[in-house]
Amino acid sequence: MNKTQITIKDIARALKVSPSTVSRALKDNPDISQETRDLIHAYAKEHNYKPNFLAVNLRASRSNTIGVIVPQLVHHFFSCVLSGIEKAAAEAGYNILVAQSNESCEQEVKIVHSFLAARVCGVIASLAKDTARYEHYEELLNNNIPIVFYDRICTGLKTERVVVDDYAGSFAAVEYMIQTGCKRIHFYGADPHLEITKNRRNGYLDAMRKYKMRVSDDMIHLCDTRERAIAITPDLLEAPDGPDAFFAINDETASGILYACKLTGKRVPEEISICGFTDGAIAQNTDPKLTTVEQHGDEVGRNAFCILRNKLEGNDKNLNKIVKTNLVVRGTTK
Repeated sequence: MNKTQITIKDIARALKVSPSTVSRALKDNPDISQETRDLIHAYAKEHNYKPNFLAVNLRASRSNTIGVIVPQLVHHFFSCVLSGIEKAAAEAGYNILVAQSNESCEQEVKIVHSFLAARVCGVIASLAKDTARYEHYEELLNNNIPIVFYDRICTGLKTERVVVDDYAGSFAAVEYMIQTGCKRIHFYGADPHLEITKNRRNGYLDAMRKYKMRVSDDMIHLCDTRERAIAITPDLLEAPDGPDAFFAINDETASGILYACKLTGKRVPEEISICGFTDGAIAQNTDPKLTTVEQHGDEVGRNAFCILRNKLEGNDKNLNKIVKTNLVVRGTTK
């Protein structure tokens, strides 16, 4: 008999597959092909693989605590999502453990490991801006801890997710500005690898194309903070044939555009229209108040918790949810 028992990771390394594939194959998960399942079962039997019952028992002893990862607690949308999760969890008798990644993948990895140590029963998460690798989340799945992503989702793993209808919200906002006479609308977006950036940019592009408006690369900018907007907007406003409107990926950025317009003497909305995305306190406290797309963060949070609860209680159906947005017209558009 071998002195050292092989592990799931040993099998994965030998067969050049992921540990999660091995784990699911050993449980005869139908998501794994029959050929792969047979191969993994045969290798496990040949090498006398035995499940780690201590680990299984530890997993079985998890509390009813859910880990929640928030990129930034100061962001209105994320605080609303957290509020929705908290209310729904309290009603269902679950506890939550909240951690903030501060938009850092490195911090996000540490949080996931702390959740594993705390033996949470599930995780609700939104990716940090710079997260492009997902091994830490795969480690949760390998330990049979379900994940529900919200807003900034992970497309590299097969997990449930809750998103707002970013595409439709962006399309409606840009279409409204076009219908009120705007022709040269610039888009301020976040990191292009994020799904929300892709979806909001595509909504912007399709609205512009629908009305046969000119679109070029110099009308699309990497800018998702108030500070960055204040820095780059004045030069655009002073350029010949400059923008007559801006669609920003969030309200913080839109407020920076508004401030830059005031610095350069541009009148809003008479000369420049501005639309943001979130509808938090910022949108209602600028002068004039911001036109924006409302995200319904509380509803996102409630849905994320309900989907995770269903997973924890044995419902394995795909339960993805898209939350509708709506355009809130205020003083920064005509």
